[in-house]
Amino acid sequence: MNKTLLLASAAFLVSGMAMAQAPGEENKDTPAPKKVCSQVPFEGMDMTWQNGADRRDSSVLQGKYFTPCIMVDANATYSFANPNDHTVVGSTALARNNEMEVSAANIGGDFYYNGARGRIMTQFGTRTTLIPRNDLSVYRGQYQLDNVYRYISEAYAGYHFNALHGINIDGGMFMSYVGLNSYYQQENWEYQASFTSDNTPWFFNGIRCQIFPSNTVKVELWLINGWQSYGMFNNMPGVGGNFTWCPKENIKLLTNDYFGSDAAGLPGRKRFHSDNSFLFRYYNHPKGKGITRAAFTLTGDIGFEQGDGVNGFNSDATKGPAQYFTSVMFYNRIWFAKNKLAWCVGGGWMTNPGRYLVLAPTGDASPLPNPANPTQTLGTHPFTENPGDNFTGWDCSTNLSWMPNQNFEFRIEYVHREANVPYFAGAGGVTSPTGYTTSPLTTGWAPDLVKTEDRVIMALLFRL
Repeated sequence: MNKTLLLASAAFLVSGMAMAQAPGEENKDTPAPKKVCSQVPFEGMDMTWQNGADRRDSSVLQGKYFTPCIMVDANATYSFANPNDHTVVGSTALARNNEMEVSAANIGGDFYYNGARGRIMTQFGTRTTLIPRNDLSVYRGQYQLDNVYRYISEAYAGYHFNALHGINIDGGMFMSYVGLNSYYQQENWEYQASFTSDNTPWFFNGIRCQIFPSNTVKVELWLINGWQSYGMFNNMPGVGGNFTWCPKENIKLLTNDYFGSDAAGLPGRKRFHSDNSFLFRYYNHPKGKGITRAAFTLTGDIGFEQGDGVNGFNSDATKGPAQYFTSVMFYNRIWFAKNKLAWCVGGGWMTNPGRYLVLAPTGDASPLPNPANPTQTLGTHPFTENPGDNFTGWDCSTNLSWMPNQNFEFRIEYVHREANVPYFAGAGGVTSPTGYTTSPLTTGWAPDLVKTEDRVIMALLFRL
């Protein structure tokens, strides 16, 4: 192992060895009845303002042993490119242009009894195909893991130990929240996530240990199958870590770090990734007649892959081209009218030489293996993801939200995104000349990928 990889591994170990779960789940990660644990992590702190957190202050359905949860995420998005196949490219939140769609319908909840705990959340809607398509581990072996887990967003079982301010040990499938944003749009300030969030994991399969040493600190340890993967790419599991600190109610700092081997069939290629966020609520006047609160979030990521043909941050004639990931995103949100209205503006930037974390385009531009023949790709004109292929993108967005209560939100959002290479769906779409999968591909036809996109999103978000 060379010097660069050793230094990165050392930094990973120091930073805390724990992958983050949802920033909004700190209170939820302990059993709901306080009699189980007399000390509740982050007790007394208002976290409803945080990006990536549950904005409710309580659940109307909370029970002694089970608290159910129901969520619906429906949207209509208009693309100014107006692609003929209505396919959205480069998003994990949107699937169809110029149509109404149900992105996610989730039903489940949390169970707890005498320290035993469990959570299950089912998922239906377009996200059941948007998310698994980026997990290539399902092509290793049998049993169609993408279909086995497709309709589950979270499922884990574990035990709570009444020590310190709480210790939880769980096994199953969890949310990752590298990139700050929540998998559930009901918890995010923006609907279309910036490149930082959209190109980092939404879920992990494995074992986690959550430790709350004080009322303001959480440390989390992970042993997982891999980077947003149902299965394991090689024979080495991924390890990760989170350290979250809330010194005050209006400040939150967290770091998430990961180390693993996630290139299928290339066990010598190692990945390191560090994700870091700062959240600050700089104004809070809940009884005000105008602005009631204001906050911002700043997130920065850095990582690389090294070995088996790629060489981290520096290209080398013998070791291979550089393959790394750097990104940043910033959002500011202002609430009005007793927190029933909100305005958010922000955006981000990402560069990813080698494209190893770029969300692959859909349709006939897809470079993903064909399930019927994994030696072939699904598309006839795949978007390349070779070592040395560069990808740089930036985005900005602004939205207005109306929240008559803590269970419902209507949001209208404008988004602009750009890339240094053709990436987004143009007027010709990415499926076929007519836009239908039943149409033959004529000679000379290719997916219509363009470097920019503009869209308007209207979303209806419900949570109970």
